[in-house]
Amino acid sequence: MNIRDPKIIVVGAGFYGAVMAERMATDLAEPVLIIDSREHLGGNSWSEADPETGIECHLYGSHIFHTKDEIVWRYISRFASLNHYRHRVLSIHNNAVYPMPVNLTTLEGLYGRRFTPEEAKTFLKSETDSLSGEPQNLEEMANKQVGAKVYDAFLKGYTWKQWGTDPRQLPASTITRLPVRFSYKSDYFDDPYQGIPMGGYGDVFKRILSHPKITTILGLDFFSIRGLLNPDAIVIYTGPVDRYFDYKFGVLGWRTLKFEKECVPVTDYQGNSVINYPDLDIPYTRIHEFRHYHPERNYIEGKSVIFKEYSRACGVSDSPYYPINTPEDQRKMNLYQVACAAEPRTIFGGRLGEYRYLDMDKTIGAALKAYIDVFIPRWRGINHAK
Repeated sequence: MNIRDPKIIVVGAGFYGAVMAERMATDLAEPVLIIDSREHLGGNSWSEADPETGIECHLYGSHIFHTKDEIVWRYISRFASLNHYRHRVLSIHNNAVYPMPVNLTTLEGLYGRRFTPEEAKTFLKSETDSLSGEPQNLEEMANKQVGAKVYDAFLKGYTWKQWGTDPRQLPASTITRLPVRFSYKSDYFDDPYQGIPMGGYGDVFKRILSHPKITTILGLDFFSIRGLLNPDAIVIYTGPVDRYFDYKFGVLGWRTLKFEKECVPVTDYQGNSVINYPDLDIPYTRIHEFRHYHPERNYIEGKSVIFKEYSRACGVSDSPYYPINTPEDQRKMNLYQVACAAEPRTIFGGRLGEYRYLDMDKTIGAALKAYIDVFIPRWRGINHAK
């Protein structure tokens, strides 16, 4: 394919870009060119087999597919068979292990007493009722929702490490409703549809993008060839929105993650897929152990792969993960949204293109909706004008 020929160009081969490309190629039978600066598909959702152990590793942290949306579930199921994995998270505080989100087992371990569901509700209410006034920061908001002891044990240090700042300096809006379960239910998600693709996420993306009308070029920066592309093409842009406009309204704030990979000489390192470390004397926020995601696979004995996760500030050359979304960021994003609206041949989508954190299912749902509601009207309008 001559890169100047395609009338449809997708920048980014993550879920948003991949789903949009598949819909265009399948529904319209139009050639689609996908460009991604990384050397693999899938963005932060990519997974691949570790060469030493064969264990399927999520290169950018654990990705568990879960959704309430039946349309999204039917879509992903066209390209993958998902196993029956159910995610459970543990947290180690003062060398004791607790389930997350907070449930009756968590409360009983932390307070050293038994609770019935109603007793736990009454007890937590008594812990938070003394806090009056509107919360002015994250710490006050968390204390008002779950009480000081739960906050100090599981949230305060984790928040310090995750956001790199004192929780008292973060706005109360950083959190909405902290989950507390007044039962012994330990599943992390409540969604009816859950699982991990049995062939790994890499296989999912290869299948989504297998249509003969789709051409994918990896390891290529869109901005290095922008001037060589068809000027009349519609562009689906899923990269950082501020970079698209050369940061003319300023750089948007993100946090990024660093992972330290270790191949450890044991069959099972920690007994669970993810364990959080909220205490400040531990530098990382959590440890992922990937063999737990595929109980159906016959992995080798005597070796496992873990990733230690660290959060840090994000530079313009780093991979963004979490939008900080300060009031100043919101002000900048409002200006970028006006600029986006003035680009009739570019559709901005995905986590980076919209400056918002999106789970995988929400990203797929947003792409399916944008294809119908945004892309098709523009495509018809441009072609009708010709």
